[in-house]
Amino acid sequence: MLVPGDRFPDIVLPLVGGGESVLPRDVSGAWAYILFYRGGW
Repeated sequence: MLVPGDRFPDIVLPLVGGGESVLPRDVSGAWAYILFYRGGW
């Protein structure tokens, strides 16, 4: 659990078209919304 002042840990996410995105490094600004879609059943 993060508390105020903690650094958000790096999370490496694979991208659909290839490659990867590292959060929070690849997000600019103070706020970001991330949508996780698990696909259909």
